Amino acid sequence: MLYYLHLLSAEWSPLRLFRYITFRALMAALTALVISLLLGPWVIRRLTELKLGQPIRTAEEVHRLHELHRQKKGIPTMGGVLILLAVVLGSLLWARPNVMFVWATLGVMLGLGAIGFVDDWMKVARKQSRGLSARAKLAGQIALAFALALLFVWHPATRDTAQKLMVPFYKHPVTAHLGLLFPIFACLVLVGASNAVNLTDGLDGLAIGCTITVALVYTVLAYLSSNAKFCAYLQIPYVPSAGELAVVCAALVGASMGFLWYNCAPARVFMGDTGSLAVGGFLAAVALALKQEILLMVVGGVFVLEALSVILQVASFKLTGRRIFAMAPLHHHFELKGWSETTVVIRFWILSILFALVGLSSLKLR
Repeated sequence: MLYYLHLLSAEWSPLRLFRYITFRALMAALTALVISLLLGPWVIRRLTELKLGQPIRTAEEVHRLHELHRQKKGIPTMGGVLILLAVVLGSLLWARPNVMFVWATLGVMLGLGAIGFVDDWMKVARKQSRGLSARAKLAGQIALAFALALLFVWHPATRDTAQKLMVPFYKHPVTAHLGLLFPIFACLVLVGASNAVNLTDGLDGLAIGCTITVALVYTVLAYLSSNAKFCAYLQIPYVPSAGELAVVCAALVGASMGFLWYNCAPARVFMGDTGSLAVGGFLAAVALALKQEILLMVVGGVFVLEALSVILQVASFKLTGRRIFAMAPLHHHFELKGWSETTVVIRFWILSILFALVGLSSLKLR
């Protein structure tokens, strides 16, 4: 909303800064960071008072992992509300409120955050690791994905690009129109991304650290996608008004950095499904808006590896009765192989940075 202060620049010239996406993106990141840092202690205290502690797996389910994570029992979860609050406030302050992308992506984030909140609440209320049923969560995710897909197909800003499919390192759309397959494709992207981030959120700082690198890349992509000259040069889809997504993505970067302050080892709070589902869905919504959905699999490579490890583990056990990994998701495999939690997290962060650099390199290698 502060964007409109530029209308007063004739009275005081420095106010023209509020027109520029780069300035507002930076300020959105700083605003979200400050909100996270300032509200963090209060949110943690309130969650602790409400006894919304992290339920830990029982020794019967997996004794070794229980022993490794015994000290985490009782640490408040649902910390994702802090991320949501910081992103929403930072975005509403600095993004243009008349742009559909802002409301669409924030709506998906809040919708998935609500689903995750119910799941987290049921877990702590029942004092066990099972919350909302997988079928109920999937139904909510699919409903939001279909609504987003229909919006993009209908809205003038995305009508011409929504059904195109772009592949990294290739300059032309693979197919001109996905047609009726687009809503299905959108479901796969959103459900896959939200669940992949959810699976990654198993160690202190792991998921939120990887979120920062992915959100940074999409901040850059959103800024470039809103400029016709950059799009023509880099041969990426031109999406008018997508620059406001750079502001919202920057807010996620700032909120994630602030949350990491309290989530790094030893964590004082966990994001829970409230945060992980919301963050993954938000990134998917941004990718769908920018037509960079497949690139999300490259940039978010750590999330993909975590999800694939679970898929392969389940498939292998059902087909052969044998497990590929000591435990899935992948970060637990390395824990049980003797890596310390901090070692796993930092090495996965390094991988996330490398995946982000590969994703950015696709802009020139077309």
